[in-house]
Amino acid sequence: MQSILASSAACVAKRSASNRLVPHSYSPRLQRNASMQVRCMAKVSTKFFDLLAFSGPAPERINGRLAMIGFVAAIAVELSKGEDVFAQISNGGISWFVGTTVVLSLASLVPLFKGVSVESKSDGFMTSDAELWNGRFAMLGLVALAFTEYVKGGALV
Repeated sequence: MQSILASSAACVAKRSASNRLVPHSYSPRLQRNASMQVRCMAKVSTKFFDLLAFSGPAPERINGRLAMIGFVAAIAVELSKGEDVFAQISNGGISWFVGTTVVLSLASLVPLFKGVSVESKSDGFMTSDAELWNGRFAMLGLVALAFTEYVKGGALV
């Protein structure tokens, strides 16, 4: 696309009220309101396989939410009972894990099936990006906790 100034056909100019040369096809720009925010209202797919696709909105969020709950629960049980992660899993942790996974997955998927995006509900301090990063760090923390306890041979605390 050619610019107005480079086009020989558009070089017809006239004098404006302030005695400046202005291109003939000049139209004044409206100033933007800096405080006004525009949110994208793109249609979000609510199909099951689109939501749970590798790059879909659900997998990383659900895994991150589970990791955040799991990390806090693992540290809390370790502080209260002195059991490491592997002992917690073998002493009834599997049923708690499966129950939490089902409840949290369903609670995370219901709004997505209704077409509500996570980004539309984030503002202020608790943004959707902050949730993603907290979930990523919780995943790394849970793996690091299990690996450290395995190398150490017992509870971290």
